[in-house]
Amino acid sequence: MSISKKELVFQLVLLVIVFLFYSFDSEEPGFQWYNVAFFLTYALAAAVIGFWLMPRFLYPKKYWHFFGYVAVVITIIILLEELVLEQIFFAGTKRAQGFPGVFYSLLDVLPIITILCGFKFGWDALQKQQQIEALKSSVQESELQFLRSQINPHFLFNNLNNLYSYALEGSHKTPEIILELSGLLRYMLYECKERFVPLEKEIDQLHNFIKLNKLQIENRGHVVFDIQDIGNGYRIAPLILIVFIENAFKHSQAGQTENIEIAVGIKMKGNVLLFNCTNNYAPAQELEAVTTGIGLKNVQKRLHLLYPEKHHLQIKEDRNRYQVRLSIALEKNHGS
Repeated sequence: MSISKKELVFQLVLLVIVFLFYSFDSEEPGFQWYNVAFFLTYALAAAVIGFWLMPRFLYPKKYWHFFGYVAVVITIIILLEELVLEQIFFAGTKRAQGFPGVFYSLLDVLPIITILCGFKFGWDALQKQQQIEALKSSVQESELQFLRSQINPHFLFNNLNNLYSYALEGSHKTPEIILELSGLLRYMLYECKERFVPLEKEIDQLHNFIKLNKLQIENRGHVVFDIQDIGNGYRIAPLILIVFIENAFKHSQAGQTENIEIAVGIKMKGNVLLFNCTNNYAPAQELEAVTTGIGLKNVQKRLHLLYPEKHHLQIKEDRNRYQVRLSIALEKNHGS
């Protein structure tokens, strides 16, 4: 049986309050020693039930054991009242000479014990809820860390394949690609450890990412990256938007060799980030794998965890065009 200092204070304060009501409700209102004695027996019974029987039998769902032991405790309290306390405080009176009956005795004992045990049950329920919330927070953080750890290998794998192709061709763009890739990886590995990063920094990396992928398109199409009124001081979860942009480049290049069109737009409306990404594509068998890959599922899961009821994601797809619209309610940095 263990009790924290905070719970001890909580229980003592409630004991005093209940005792005051109990004394006022008695036959002789005011401070009477027999009230103290009777109330202490109720408090002792409530302590046995609340601090020993409930954790040992009620919470593990051993209900028959719990109610059986409670019945024993209540019986002992009634016998203690009738055979000891009544004889001490009311010796020679009619009250001490007869037994009022089981029903009357239960009505006298159960209300106070039930109230005191209810306080203990409520305290335990509150503590359990706090533990559950802490556990949920811990699990959510672990899940976010796992989801974010999947992004880097996924991104690295795709771009290393592209870099390998340029190296085989002996392209003069290979050094530039390596430089851009190293900058993005540095950001992903070292600057994205926080749950949220400055929006301006994230957009800078999106610009670098688009620049890196434009090298692969060369003169086969047109890419637009439009930024409007993003404001200052807002924070965003890192590596959210980049997944949709990466998908756009993958869509456009899956079976399409020319006339590639990709348009990315970002703007703020109040504290809401409005993101739009549109690309065309040539229908191909590989498209289904692209649209349902790990990156898209990953980002949808992260949005659900990081922005519950604070985001709206809409994905439209027709015969040759794919569009993503995302709105996220952002928060500002503290002190901004």
